[in-house]
Amino acid sequence: MVSVIIPTRNSERALVSTLAPLVSGATAGLVTEVILADGGSQDETAKVADVAGCKLLVADAPLAARLKAAAAAARAPWLMFLRPGTVLDTPWTSEAWRFVQQGARNGRAAVFRRAESADTAARAMALALAALLRRRPDPGQGLLLTKRLYDALGGHSEVASDPESDLIRRIGRSRIATLATAAFTEDT
Repeated sequence: MVSVIIPTRNSERALVSTLAPLVSGATAGLVTEVILADGGSQDETAKVADVAGCKLLVADAPLAARLKAAAAAARAPWLMFLRPGTVLDTPWTSEAWRFVQQGARNGRAAVFRRAESADTAARAMALALAALLRRRPDPGQGLLLTKRLYDALGGHSEVASDPESDLIRRIGRSRIATLATAAFTEDT
């Protein structure tokens, strides 16, 4: 159902954190494969990929070109882009399943909710403010979309200075759902 694509370059430590929650998606049958779009890592990224059973595509190419190549190689009809160091909260699989089943009909994409502070009052205020500002999602929240939509948009732009943010901008806020499941980063 979903091919997970992670761009890496010397991302060994952050990659382990990102891969761990994906195991539940694989055992549930949601995650078909994980593809690493590697930019020539010199650390143990390739070893982590091998141990975890990820497909490793290595190219000394710009980020957009690596992501496009990984998307073209993906076997599943859905793509999920995650940055190394992005960790999905535990219940992510059931919500992603529901979105995939509904999203196929409505042509939308989804991101995971930004993880906020553990302080519930501060979190509620931050969420309310974000909703008021209709803050555009960022690549650190992950991105879930159909391969068909990705291809229709032309994939990641090789002329954009930030191809991940550019893709989100081109999808458009009105076509991006924010899932309730949080996406944490190693810094959060």
